[in-house]
Amino acid sequence: MNALMNDFDTKNATEIPPQRWQGFSEIDRAIRENRLVEYRLRKSWADPWSRRLNIGVLVVIAAGFAFLAGTSLGFF
Repeated sequence: MNALMNDFDTKNATEIPPQRWQGFSEIDRAIRENRLVEYRLRKSWADPWSRRLNIGVLVVIAAGFAFLAGTSLGFF
């Protein structure tokens, strides 16, 4: 048997793993996800059909909240 053996395993075993900063990794992930959400919102706003759907959904939600607020104040 003539196998070439690399020393990857011995190097990895002797190296000290870097400290993991859980707080910073969560912030980094949140920033990355926020960028994805922003990209998706901009992309959906550029499409005319998607824009109409977004506006329609927001109007329905606002009308529902207005009705609930009016009912609680005794207007309806």
